[in-house]
Amino acid sequence: MIPTPDPAYRVGDSVLPGDDVSAAVRTGDVSKIVLGPGLRRLGSQVVVSRAGVLKMPKNNVFVVDAYQKRYIPVKDEHVVGVVTNASSDVFRVDIGASVTASLSYLDFEHATKKNRPNIQVGDVVYAKLSTAGRDMEPELVCVDTHGKAGKLGKLEDGFLLTCSLNLIRKLLSVNCPLLQALGQKWPYECAFGMNGKVWIKARSVKETIAIGNAIYESELMDNAQIKKMCTNLGLVIDSM
Repeated sequence: MIPTPDPAYRVGDSVLPGDDVSAAVRTGDVSKIVLGPGLRRLGSQVVVSRAGVLKMPKNNVFVVDAYQKRYIPVKDEHVVGVVTNASSDVFRVDIGASVTASLSYLDFEHATKKNRPNIQVGDVVYAKLSTAGRDMEPELVCVDTHGKAGKLGKLEDGFLLTCSLNLIRKLLSVNCPLLQALGQKWPYECAFGMNGKVWIKARSVKETIAIGNAIYESELMDNAQIKKMCTNLGLVIDSM
């Protein structure tokens, strides 16, 4: 049975599996519409495949934002992973998906057969998914299309924490004030993976833990509450 289009649905509405949101996604240029996780085409219709909130993170890109912790690899997304195995030519990396991802030792800047990267089991890497699909093993690279590492590669020292995928998307949105507010208090480095992994490196263990706690606490806060938390957190840390 093909669902009947419901013109009442709009971006920002809660949706359930089977709902037809064709009218909502056709508000943009139909020829350039991109359907992300939670949406699929059924003939000429766009149908919801999981419960959540219909959102448009980019122009003409539609997704269903659902609370989840299990990461589903998506090509070209950046992730933070932990090396679990190192063989002669491939590293196995845990990215929080159902299977580990592979990372060739040649997919690092300046890497050759004689100049291998210094990567050990337990190291944390920031990488991009070059291959991902339902029936394909996820593959990672630590270089861009020009062979340059940029910000990709091994992450030295620091602290790794795991949070929900929703929180990652919230932190990376242009409207979230958390990262800027924390940067006004203390200098720190961070890497956010779309797989729910966050790497943090600050001047001291005390500041690193404070930043990690602030990230966790911000998930259920609005922007005003986040700013107030960062102000109070800075006062507490400065008094210690």
